[in-house]
Amino acid sequence: MAQLRLALNQIDSTVGDLEGNAESVLRWTRHSVEQGAHLVAFPEMMLTGYPVEDLALRASFVEASRASLRSLAGRLAEEGFGEVPVVVGYLDRCEQAQPRYGQPAGAPQNAAAVLHRGEVVLTFAKHHLPNYGVFDEFRYFVPGDTMPVIRVHGVDVALAICEDLWQDGGRVPAARSAGAGLLLSINASPYERDKDDTRLDLVRKRAQEAGCTTAYLAMIGGQDELVFDGDSIVVDRDGGVIARAPQFEQGCVVLDLDLPAAAAEPVTGVVDDGLRIERRVVSAEPLAPYEPEVTGSEAPRLEDDEEIYTALVVGLRAYAAKNGFRSVLIGLSGGIDSALTAALACDALGAENVYGISMPSRYSSEHSKDDAAELAVRTGLHLRSVPIGPMFDAYMESLGLTGLAEENLQSRLRGTLLMAVSNQEGHIVLAPGNKSELAVGYSTLYGDSVGAYGPIKDVYKTYVFRLAKWRNRAAAERGHTPPIPESSITKPPSAELRPGQVDTDSLPDYDVLDRVLKRYVDRDLGAAEIIAEGFDAATVHRILAMTDRAEYKRRQYPPGTKISPKGFGKDRRLPITSAWRES
Repeated sequence: MAQLRLALNQIDSTVGDLEGNAESVLRWTRHSVEQGAHLVAFPEMMLTGYPVEDLALRASFVEASRASLRSLAGRLAEEGFGEVPVVVGYLDRCEQAQPRYGQPAGAPQNAAAVLHRGEVVLTFAKHHLPNYGVFDEFRYFVPGDTMPVIRVHGVDVALAICEDLWQDGGRVPAARSAGAGLLLSINASPYERDKDDTRLDLVRKRAQEAGCTTAYLAMIGGQDELVFDGDSIVVDRDGGVIARAPQFEQGCVVLDLDLPAAAAEPVTGVVDDGLRIERRVVSAEPLAPYEPEVTGSEAPRLEDDEEIYTALVVGLRAYAAKNGFRSVLIGLSGGIDSALTAALACDALGAENVYGISMPSRYSSEHSKDDAAELAVRTGLHLRSVPIGPMFDAYMESLGLTGLAEENLQSRLRGTLLMAVSNQEGHIVLAPGNKSELAVGYSTLYGDSVGAYGPIKDVYKTYVFRLAKWRNRAAAERGHTPPIPESSITKPPSAELRPGQVDTDSLPDYDVLDRVLKRYVDRDLGAAEIIAEGFDAATVHRILAMTDRAEYKRRQYPPGTKISPKGFGKDRRLPITSAWRES
C-alpha cells in the first residue's frame, strides 16, 4: 500500500471571471499545501465558471481560458506550490477535431488539466456529455477519448469529469482496466431536492465498478437559476463512506488515504469504450510511511425543509452578489408568498439590504396591511406604504375598466411602482410568484411578475407553507423571533383584487393542484395517466388546460432558483404556439 494526502476544494466560481477564479485556485492551493496535501483538486470548469453556455462557442473566450490556464500553472510555481500537482477544470478546444456537420463551432471541450512545476502536464476532456434537463453539452462540446492517469507518489490516479460517473461505461470501467488506485472525479452537479441521496448511491456504485477508492469533488454556490450544494464524497472500493463534506458550505476536505501502489508494469493502450490510456508520472516513488493525521469525517445532512430553504438562500445570494446588486425590493402584501420571499432575502443579504413596499388598495384588508407591518418588525427590513388608490382612480376615470381588466390594473400599478422605485434607488425587484401560480397562469403580466429574480419560482404553494413553518420553527428553536407572522401562514391565500376574493375562487385546492402539477410538469405524465392514479377527471383536465395556456406568461417571468427535477426554464421547453392539448 501507498499513502496520499488528498485535498478536495469545494468552492465557488463565477462564469467569465477568469482572473478572479484563478485567484481562488491560488488561495485554496496555498491552504491545501499548508495542510500538507500531496494532490490538490478543484471543481469542473473552475477557471471559467459553469455553465458557460454559448460562451463556449466564442473563440475569444476559449483562448482566454487556455491562456489563463497556462498563466495559472506558472503562478502556482512562482508561489512555491509547483511540486504539488493541481487538477483544475477549464474550457479547452480539441486540436484534432475536423469541422463537420453537427459539431460545435471551434470544437470546444469541457476539460481539466493537471498543473505541475509551472507546466500543464496533462489535459483531458469530459467523455460522457449530458444532454438532458438543464444540460446542453452536445450543443457546446466535443467529447474526450482518453483515460487520463497520473502517478502521484507511487499511486495511479484516474481522472474523470462529472457525467463520466453519471453514465454507465467509459471512464469508470476504464479506471479498473488501467489499474488505478484512486478515481478522482471533478464535478459541477446542480442541486435538486433529494439529489444528495442519489449522488451517494451513485458514487458507491461507481467505486465498486472501478475497483478503487473514489473521490467525488463537487462545486458550491450559484449561477443564474442553478444552485450547487457541495456534498463532496469519498468512498472506499467497497462503497464505504470515508469522508463527506457539508452541504452548501465552501471549504477544503483534506484526508490521508491508504491506496494500492501502482503496478510496476502499467496497463497501456486502448481499454473500455475505446478510451486510450494517457499516463503522466508526477512522482514515481511512494512516500515514506507516515502516521495519518487527517482521517475522514461525515458531515451531518440537512433535513429536507432546511436543505431546500438553504438552497433558495444560496441561489438568491449568488445571483445578487455575482451581478453586483447589494439590495432588493419586494412588494409586501401580507400574504405568504411575499413573506417567505422577504425572509429568504433577509437571510441571503441581511435585513438592512431588504426594502419592502406595502401598496394597499380599496380591497386590501386591515389584517394584510398589519401582517406586512409585523413582518417588517420581526425581520428588521425597511418598509414604506404607498397606497395605490389615487393611481387606480385616475386610470379608471380614463379607461372605465371592468372585471378582470380592473383586477389586473391593480397588480400592474404595483408592478410599475416597484420598477420606478427600483430605477430611482437601485434595488432589484424580487418577484414573489410560486411554481403553482406560474404553472396555471395565476399571475399578472407586468404586475406581480415584474422583477429581476424569482426566489420561489420553483417552489409549489404547499411547499411555500412548509418552508415558512420550518423557518419560524428554526428561529424559535434558536431563541430568535420567527420572521413570518402566523396569520400570513394560517389565513386563506388571496390576491385581494376584489371584495372577499380567495385563491380557491379560481383554482382547485392547492394540495390537489400541486399533486397534479408534480405529475404533469415534473414527470411529464399525460391526462390519462394522472386520472388513473385516482384524481378527478374534470379537475385534471381543468388544471392541464390552464397550464398549457400559460406558457407565454412563463416565458416572460424572471429567472429563479431551481430546486426540483424540472423547473420552468431550461429543463422544460414547450412551444408557446401549440394546438396539442392533453385534455
